[in-house]
Order: sequence, then structure tokens, then C-alpha cells
Amino acid sequence: MDMLWNGWGDPARATSLPDTVADLLRQGLGVECPASTPLSQEETRVAEPRLPEAAHSALLAAVGGRTDAVRLDPESRIRHTRGKSTTDLLRMRAGDTSEAPEAVILPDDHAEVLAVLRALVEHGLPLVPFGGGTSVVGGLAPGARAPFVSLDLRRLDRLVELDPLSRTATLQAGLRAPHAEALLAEHGFTLGHFPQSFEWATIGGFAATRSSGQASAGHGRFDDMVLGLTVATPEGTLETGRAPRSAAGPDLRQLLLGSEGAFGVITSVTVRVRPFPQTRRYEAWRFASFAEGTTALRRLAQDGPLPTVLRLSDETETLVGPARPGTLAAPPDGGCLAVVGFEGDETDTTRRRAEAADVLAAHGGTFAGTEPGEGWAAGRYEAPYLRDALLDAGALAETLETATFWSRLPGLYAAVRDALVRALDEAGTPPLVMCHISHVYENGASLYFTVVCGRGEDPPEHWRRAKHAANDAILAAGGTISHHHGIGTDHRDWYAREIGPLGVEALRAVKRRLDPNGVLAPGVLLPEGPPQRAWAPPVPGHRPSPPHA
Repeated sequence: MDMLWNGWGDPARATSLPDTVADLLRQGLGVECPASTPLSQEETRVAEPRLPEAAHSALLAAVGGRTDAVRLDPESRIRHTRGKSTTDLLRMRAGDTSEAPEAVILPDDHAEVLAVLRALVEHGLPLVPFGGGTSVVGGLAPGARAPFVSLDLRRLDRLVELDPLSRTATLQAGLRAPHAEALLAEHGFTLGHFPQSFEWATIGGFAATRSSGQASAGHGRFDDMVLGLTVATPEGTLETGRAPRSAAGPDLRQLLLGSEGAFGVITSVTVRVRPFPQTRRYEAWRFASFAEGTTALRRLAQDGPLPTVLRLSDETETLVGPARPGTLAAPPDGGCLAVVGFEGDETDTTRRRAEAADVLAAHGGTFAGTEPGEGWAAGRYEAPYLRDALLDAGALAETLETATFWSRLPGLYAAVRDALVRALDEAGTPPLVMCHISHVYENGASLYFTVVCGRGEDPPEHWRRAKHAANDAILAAGGTISHHHGIGTDHRDWYAREIGPLGVEALRAVKRRLDPNGVLAPGVLLPEGPPQRAWAPPVPGHRPSPPHA
């Protein structure tokens, strides 16, 4: 099933706003329902494709002549226009398809991906890889209005190999996360990677964006799980990962992880897997303040025992309700709520729960029962549906995230929150700003902000200014521009500031070698600049090296 073209997920799971939230929007934030409704897909128009006939023929040949693998029809192109950020959805709801691809290509395997890349180089057409379509940082549209094609990897959806002795699995990149979990469960294993995009995102997308799942405290980030990658580039194939760890020079896996298609198209990923847990238990703990709860989480992250899931909502998010209003009831006397989850065998889970409870209680925590934690687990994939309901009600609702070291966390929290409030107050749309610690490490943690406010006269521009203010605040306070959403076009310029001019030039040098004609994800990840221009015609006289499958 395809995702909703101008919203999130399965249309049958659309939700409505609780009365308490609707009242807050009207009375607290002055949000009024929009005068018009979003255009339907039938009402939405897309320009005629500009794919030259010669390029069309070359792409057909690259996929074995299968006409259903080179799609020019309006619906396919609309469904591959942009990702799922609030700005993306507002533009789609208004019928803006200006960033639609000229064609959607569906290869069957790695060899066909290589053949498609050769065809694109020959005809000077850029490409954007498309997995689950869940990008929220502008990762699915080039940085300039030029003809491009979308490479949909959904047909690369197999479990290639499972090694139960080594506890590894090789998965094709287009495999959606729920399908991957089902295939692994048949053999008694799990990947254990459950981001909020889990129901729609793909294995390749996880790797390309350095995804982090909600059970990262116990299972690690996705980049921690990756042992090997197979990547198709215009210059041939890259194979990385001969062992779990190596001292054989710089690790190319780390260069390709998070590259978002700018260096190559990930076609398969070898990951570590774990035995399927016997039990999963989630509970909640109350703290008097966000600062007190942060200290308790830090002690668990640094000294253990480390739960599988560990997250803490600030006072505002606790009041409204993390993930879904009503999922966690706000404490009668205020404060913050933490979700603490444990997975594993019964004996280990019981031991870690007891030991973690001692640490949490010693740092001011009060046990709030299992019902709130289990409620969070049951509703953890529902928040994007709630965002659609907020958009329907006339609100602007968006998220952003960052991370830093524990010593900088309070300052980063205050700086980002202040920047968002100041920017939106000045624009005449006072916001509700919520935050939670979403992932913890021995040395630091991530902060995940949710913002709800009025739309303003030009909603995309309204949010752009607020987001830019928050991005500036993140870098000034010592945070990273993204912890798990990725770079795309939205964070690209701040990423360049984060790594510095020399870092940008080093990555450009890699791109010039792997993608000398600039056909891969132009404008994504790296800012434009000499000596490479993202959608230049083919280099005169240059021919890609003969790729190997």
C-alpha cells in the first residue's frame, strides 16, 4: 500500500483532535480553521513530463524493457514529489507539484540500478533515491528546479542472507521496516530498530540518514547496527564491511552512512540482529522538573543499568501528552514524565527494572505505573497522524531535533526554545513549544522539539524563518544540526557551517570521484559550489568506469 500522497501513512488511520487540543488551539494560540480545504489528488495537476525520448528509451533498456518500471503517469510522479515535512505537506495540499520528478524508475536489482545510473549519466539527468518517502528535511527534491527522476527502490525487498551463527542479516535497501521485522521473526531474530517512521521507512533509508530508533538506548542507532553496505555509483560498485571491526584504514561505511544518496545508491545493507525478546515492558516515572529528570537519565546512561527505551518529556509536553494526547495523563501537581522500557529475557528484564528503579528513585523519580508506559508504546506511531489533524484545523505543526553533550544540554534546550518562541511571537503567532529527550548516550543526549502555532499569511515561509532561527541557535549553543532526521536541503547550509569549509571540500572531492557528472541527489547534503555543479551536462569525453554487479 502506498502512503497518503499529501499526508502521513494510511488514510484509514486518520485521527481527529481531542476537544482539549482543539480548545487550546482556538483559545490559547488563536488558531482558526482554514477557509479552504486541501485539493484532492484528482484536482491536483502536474506538468507534462520533460523526459527526452532518447532518455526514456535508455531508461527502459536499463530495466529490461519493462514499461511498468519507467512511470511517467501523473499519479506516480505526484506520489514521489517531496517528503513529509510540514512544508512539504502544505505545498502538496495547495496543489504545488513544481518539484515533481519527470519519471519514476523501479529497478529490480543492483545490476539494474547500475544500468539506470549509466543511462542518467549519458543523458545528463539527475536522480533522487526514494525509499519510504518519509524524509522531513527536504531530502527528496533537488536543490534547484531542474528535470530529475525518482529512483524508487521498493522492488529491492528481499532478505538476502541470514547468518544465525554470526547473528547478521543482509537486507535489500527497499525492504520496508515492518516486512524486514517479519522476515527476521520467522528465524527468531529482530533488528530492534523502531523509529517513528517505522511503519513506512526502508532499510536503505535508515542507512542513508543515520536513523535512530526509539529503542536506541538498548539496541543502538541504525549506524551502530550496520556491518556492511553495497552501493551503486555512476563509477561502479562499492562493497564495504568484511568484518565487524577493522583497522584496515578509514572505514568507508562511515562515509556512506548518512550520505543521503549524494555519493551512491545503497542497494543492500548487512546488519547485526538479535534474538527476538521474550518480554517487553514499559513504565513511566514522574520527576518534579525537566532538570531533575535529565540528571536521572544521565546517571542511567553513564552508570547503568541501561534500559532499552529511555525518554523524558519536559513540563509542556507532559501537560499536553507525549506522542498522543491522553496517552500519558499529566501529573496532578505538574512535573515531567519519563518512559522507561525493557526488552529481553524474563530474568534480565526483571533485574534491570529493579536496578533502574533504584537509580531513578534515588534521583527524585516517583513510579507512575506501567499503564502510561504501555500507552506510549501502543501509540508511538500515531503522532504524525495527529500532525495531519492539526494541519486540518489550521495550525502549523512541525518538529526539529538536535543533540549535544550532557554539560551543554540545558543551554541548548533553552537556546532553541527561546529562538522558536521569539521568532514566532514576533511574527504574531505565539507558539506552543514542547520538547523531550529522545535518545541518550554516555556522553550526551538528543533533544526533540515539537512546535504548534498559527499558520501566518505564508505558512512555508513562516516556518522557514522560525526554523532558520532555531538552526542558528543550535550551532551557537554547540549542538549538531541533526541527530537523526538527516540533512537534505533544509539543513544543508548549517551542516556546511558545522563541518567547516575544509570538510565541505573533502566531501566534494569524494563526490567528484564517485559522481563526476553530478547526477546523484543534487543539492542534497552538500551546498552548491565550484568545481562541481549538481546538474551540469555530462563531462565531455568522460565515460563511467565499467561497473561490476
